[in-house]
Amino acid sequence: MAHNRAERVREIRRRRRRREKIQKLRAKLAQARNQAERERIIEKIRRISPFAPIELPSSQQPQ
Repeated sequence: MAHNRAERVREIRRRRRRREKIQKLRAKLAQARNQAERERIIEKIRRISPFAPIELPSSQQPQ
């Protein structure tokens, strides 16, 4: 029983860390200066969480 609990704790820790990391990358994306930098950050977000929504800064939103 303890083994199952330990696995669950690790899973929760991974999810929390992933969420924190994606938030940091989205903040960097909002501050990105050029397209190459944006693409590099988006690639990192996709590698960490393939289905996570990528929110572009308001100036980049399609109209």
